[in-house]
Amino acid sequence: MKKTKQILKPRTKLSLGDLILAVSSCTKNTKETVAAVADLLDSGQVRVENNGRFMRARVC
Repeated sequence: MKKTKQILKPRTKLSLGDLILAVSSCTKNTKETVAAVADLLDSGQVRVENNGRFMRARVC
């Protein structure tokens, strides 16, 4: 997989796609990306918001 570098503008709210893109630029493969994103969501370091309400992200 080819690694690309992207610079994201500092924002207070990022999309889930932005999170996945940022994590995938630092990981070796998709399994590692999924594991890292799942860990971020499960640990509470990243919160998911829907229309101003924070949602609990459950990783199964």
